[in-house]
Amino acid sequence: MNYTLKVVEIRKETEDTVTLCFKQPGLKKIKYLPGQYLTLIFRINGRRYIRPYSFSSCPGIDSFLEITVKRVENGLISNHVNDVVEVGDSIEVMPPMGDFIYHEEYQFTDIYFWGVGSGITPLLSIIKYILAEKPAVNVHLNYGNRNLESTIFKDRIEALKSKYSERFIIRHFHTKLMVDESNPYLIQGRIDQEKALDILGEHDGETAHYICGPAGLKESVKSAIQLKFGKIDHVYSEDFELVKDPKDFENIHTQSVGLVFQGNSHAIEVVKGKSILEAALNADIELPYSCQTGNCSTCKGTLISGEAKMIGLTKQRDDLSANEYLLCCTHPLTENVHIEI
Repeated sequence: MNYTLKVVEIRKETEDTVTLCFKQPGLKKIKYLPGQYLTLIFRINGRRYIRPYSFSSCPGIDSFLEITVKRVENGLISNHVNDVVEVGDSIEVMPPMGDFIYHEEYQFTDIYFWGVGSGITPLLSIIKYILAEKPAVNVHLNYGNRNLESTIFKDRIEALKSKYSERFIIRHFHTKLMVDESNPYLIQGRIDQEKALDILGEHDGETAHYICGPAGLKESVKSAIQLKFGKIDHVYSEDFELVKDPKDFENIHTQSVGLVFQGNSHAIEVVKGKSILEAALNADIELPYSCQTGNCSTCKGTLISGEAKMIGLTKQRDDLSANEYLLCCTHPLTENVHIEI
């Protein structure tokens, strides 16, 4: 069941980033966990667009439902949100989803957060929860940006630092700025393996890690964790895009695929490199979807005939049967592929 939420406030975080604040529905409140995302639905020029955005708010702490959207070059929806959406607008949303969340069974005394740019959004949601509800946990935030002006939530981060000064350790990484060496919490350059290893060198016990940012950040941090602890345990990452290896497409060709959706049959051409979901949306077939990264099951379909494979999954999916596929990352291998939704 979808909801319609009213925008009651828009906060400009940086030159290219805004936070939309939604009022909770009057009757049925939306329940979510820190770190989850909200999927927005727009109709622009007659076409439906669906985009997931992480909550920057935290349940029980923030009164509004808040999502933060950074402008992306040529990003239709991110530009629409930054330029067109106004206070008073009503926006259709899907129920909250996502497994990038705090695990209550944790007994760790130190949790590390690694983010770049807008990757801070779900991290801040989880950080606010831990600082408020888990007094025995120390929070380490390692956050990369171009400079101070492009740092999303800089004032809120500083406010949390003031309130939880003993437990909240922050390191800012700035790539476009010469840094004064007298400030040990402001580091020049990006978060690479060497810098991550230096940070981890301060801790000997078991730790948990949340990573949200580009693939390079994840690789650097995971490499540092492996070198430091000899294993990669309790490391969680939020993925905003599928990572595709060109080698995965060597045996894939443009194919016509049969699709049955809501009782209607369609024949769509799936161009090499495009997923079945992308091809269907381009043909104005409004299939259900949300994350587009293979992490949810909104676009799940059943393979009736032919062969197909999923490409770019970053997390193992043990909840799919042998003939179930996530169409956002599914590509046909043979000519006789038929799928039902």
